Amino acid sequence: MMNPSILLTTTNPIPSSPHPITPFLSPPCIPLRLSSTQYIFRRRRCRYRISTIRFFNSTVKPDVFGDKRELNGIQSLVDAMSPPIRIATSALLVATAVAAGYGLGSRFGGSRNAGLGGALVIGAGGAGAAYALNSCVPEIAAANLHNYLVSCDDPGAVKKEDVEAIANKYGVSKQNEAFNAELCDIYCRFVSAVLPPGNEDLKGDEVETIIQFKNSLGIDDPDAAAMHMEIGRRIFRQRLETGDRDADMEQRRAFQKLIYVSNLVFGEASGFLLPWKRVFKVTDSQVEVAVRDNAQRLYAFKIGTVSQDVDVTQLVNLRESQLLYRLSDELAEDMFREHTRKLVELNISAALSVLKSRTRAGQRVIEELDKILAFNNLLISLKSHPEASHFARGVGPVSLIGGEYDGDRKMDDLKLLYRAYITDALSGGRMEENKLAALNQLRNIFGLGRREAESIAMEVTSQVYRRRLQQAVSSGDLANADSKASYLQTLCEELHFYPEKAIEIHEESYRRKLQQMVADKGELSDEDVKTLEQIQIMFCIPKQTVEAVHADICGSLFEKVVKEAIAAGVDGYDVEIKKAVKKAAFGLRLTRDVAMSIASKAVRKIFISYIQRARAAGSRTESAKELKKMIAFNNLVVTELVKDIKGESADTLPEESTTNKEEEEQTQDDEEWEALQSLRKARPTKEKTGIASQKDITLKDDLPDRDRADLYKTYLLFCLTGEVTRIPFGAQITTKKDDSEYVLLNQLGGILGLTDKEIVEVHRSLAEQAFRQEAEVILADGQLTKSRIEQLNELQKNVGLPPQYAQKIIKSITTTKLSAALETAAGRGRLSIKEIRELKDNGVDVDNMISASLRENLFKKTVDDIFSSGSGEFDEEEVYQKIPQDLNIDADKAKRVVHELARTRLSNSLLQAVALLRQRNHPGVVNSLNDLLACDKAVPSTPLSWEVAEELADLFLVYLKSDPAAEKLGRVQYLLNISDSTAEALRSMKDRELPNGTTDEEFVF
Repeated sequence: MMNPSILLTTTNPIPSSPHPITPFLSPPCIPLRLSSTQYIFRRRRCRYRISTIRFFNSTVKPDVFGDKRELNGIQSLVDAMSPPIRIATSALLVATAVAAGYGLGSRFGGSRNAGLGGALVIGAGGAGAAYALNSCVPEIAAANLHNYLVSCDDPGAVKKEDVEAIANKYGVSKQNEAFNAELCDIYCRFVSAVLPPGNEDLKGDEVETIIQFKNSLGIDDPDAAAMHMEIGRRIFRQRLETGDRDADMEQRRAFQKLIYVSNLVFGEASGFLLPWKRVFKVTDSQVEVAVRDNAQRLYAFKIGTVSQDVDVTQLVNLRESQLLYRLSDELAEDMFREHTRKLVELNISAALSVLKSRTRAGQRVIEELDKILAFNNLLISLKSHPEASHFARGVGPVSLIGGEYDGDRKMDDLKLLYRAYITDALSGGRMEENKLAALNQLRNIFGLGRREAESIAMEVTSQVYRRRLQQAVSSGDLANADSKASYLQTLCEELHFYPEKAIEIHEESYRRKLQQMVADKGELSDEDVKTLEQIQIMFCIPKQTVEAVHADICGSLFEKVVKEAIAAGVDGYDVEIKKAVKKAAFGLRLTRDVAMSIASKAVRKIFISYIQRARAAGSRTESAKELKKMIAFNNLVVTELVKDIKGESADTLPEESTTNKEEEEQTQDDEEWEALQSLRKARPTKEKTGIASQKDITLKDDLPDRDRADLYKTYLLFCLTGEVTRIPFGAQITTKKDDSEYVLLNQLGGILGLTDKEIVEVHRSLAEQAFRQEAEVILADGQLTKSRIEQLNELQKNVGLPPQYAQKIIKSITTTKLSAALETAAGRGRLSIKEIRELKDNGVDVDNMISASLRENLFKKTVDDIFSSGSGEFDEEEVYQKIPQDLNIDADKAKRVVHELARTRLSNSLLQAVALLRQRNHPGVVNSLNDLLACDKAVPSTPLSWEVAEELADLFLVYLKSDPAAEKLGRVQYLLNISDSTAEALRSMKDRELPNGTTDEEFVF
């Protein structure tokens, strides 16, 4: 058995067949309430068919109800009687039958009883005849109703009064079974005829037509609903009998349309009048899909009539149709937006076809775009209409999102249209405000990004601005304007052009003119300079921009000349090259700073190449040779090049300003130059200088300070050690150089951009390094004797290091050695507080030489020595203040350490005293008790306890015999918990000598 719910599973329409469609329901619909006998009777009597309906406004043809029904003789006779006559005839017929029966019974029976029996029998027959006469009235009424509908030209226009008149004519109630069955049959035929075939969509007036016909018939909703369900059963049975897939799909769509129309006909009552889920096993979602799809088709048909000239009335009608079709606002909004998008896409396609064709019908493109803008403005105005709440949903600005032109492939076409509209808007040489607003709307409609739209607008507007600017220059309007800036600003405002972009165009024009002049002659004449100045004034180009353009264009030419001069090398820098450099430097009208900057860039690259080769050299001698080549290149090529650029004579360099600076720096560092021997040799003087070397181009900004110092130090070491030549068998020969190498060293400092202070620092660091190496050997043990001082003085003179720096190095070495010795002594516990104080008195920085942890350990050791000294003394000021101050430790922390040590030492001292007592070491006992007193002074204690009280008495007696001070004795008595009586008894025993041997044993134990 197939599940009826599959009738709703497919909602896609099937294309209509060109052949005539077979009737939906065949055989015709049969009312539910007809009995089997009546059903057979009607099948024999009535032969009808449901013709295929092709209509435009759901007007049902009369032949949908079949042919007219013919009445038989009795029915014709009864049909001719009015209800009173029919009743009278029935009564007369019964009375006549009773009278005739009574007469016949009396005549043939001969008695009165026989007459009564005859009257009863024949009267019953007359009553049966009267009943038969009246029982055909409902059928006659139904036949007349049927014939009435068949005779109507428009069954949909049947009036309720006519139906009621037929029922009243025959005295039949609509609840009569035969008459009601006819009503259901007629309604079923009508609904089947109104619903279009499965491959056709609803037209929208089916619901209204069915409701009107139902009300005209006066059929009850339950009976009408039963007919809708019966139609559904017929569709389902026909689907089971169908083997064609297209026909199966057609039946599914028919069933969906039946559900949709039925729900609208019965409204809220459809929930219990139409049990789709129970009868056909369909789900709520399937019913919703059926309602939604058919509502969308109806609304799509309705919305298809909307054009770009939409008005308020159309929008109100659309809203009413949406509510009538029970379409949700979300779907209605999407459908309306989709429809407006399709209308706009038609204009876009038409505009593109014209734009991409070879014809010059550009105005047609603008017309299509204007239509889009007008339609968009209309929708925007309707959205803000006071009655907008009554309009169709989705009224608003047009968007191409989700349509044919929503994609990267179509974006280029939209950009072409946007460009065409901008070009047309600027065709008059200015941008109007309304066109600007239209462009913004067109950008939003096309979905162009702000940057994309601005890029297109900027490109088109730039072309127009160039054209207007060229016209203003050629006509002289710009040159004759009182204010060039105001004229250009007005031009930008008319075109809505960014001034920044206009400035770029001005600079481009100036650049193009300068390139043309330079390319023709290779230099700028006075007339060219005057022309460029006029362009600069007309276009209001800043001086900085002009200089930058000259530096870029003329600088590139000058750079080429400079590179050729540098490439000529030391031997190739001749007169021709010098002339070329001077011509380029002055003919291109470059400022001295710009020319020097260009030359510096090229020269520094050569310097860097020399530096790289010097670093890659395998030895110091090879590195020095590469540096000498760089110095020679600087003297013979770079110096001459700088002279030619500055326009100076070949023999002298303007050294006044630099000389003044050098003199100032030299006066500040005279002492440094005179103190170091290598500095005295490298110091520039008029006698040593020889060839003047340029110092304008240096590597100060190209190399880090450390790298420049290392390069200078490399050559300085070469000057100090000489050239080293390796010979076979691992030997080497050192050839000393004269002081002329120091002149080159000074020139190297200029190339590297080293200041006098930096040069002095390099010489000093090198001298300090040499002195330190030898001094560390001499002061290996850290002891500075008289003979060693003489050696160090001789070393200082040989190295050439000033005495103050030598003393610093000696002090550093001795301090380091002393620090290591102190650390070792402190770590091994061989350093006392007395020695620390002596070192401090001698100026030794003990705090930096000995770590904090070692100083704390030294403090603990000192305090522990006090507690174990056996003196019994404890100086709080010494322990709590002076010693922590000498060791530079925290006083509070030191006090906590003292208390901790005192508590620990207190109990240990008692144990030690008892142990020494047992060993009969009386001096040791006295010392231990004194230590106990020292700890007690640091941390006052309570009386101590011991398991053997006699031993405490012996301790007291031993201490008593040492003749201590009364204060100490009294404190020992307190700490040992000796009572006064015991103490007095022990004092009486003070002078008694203890015998040796056994007696002594008894005393101790």
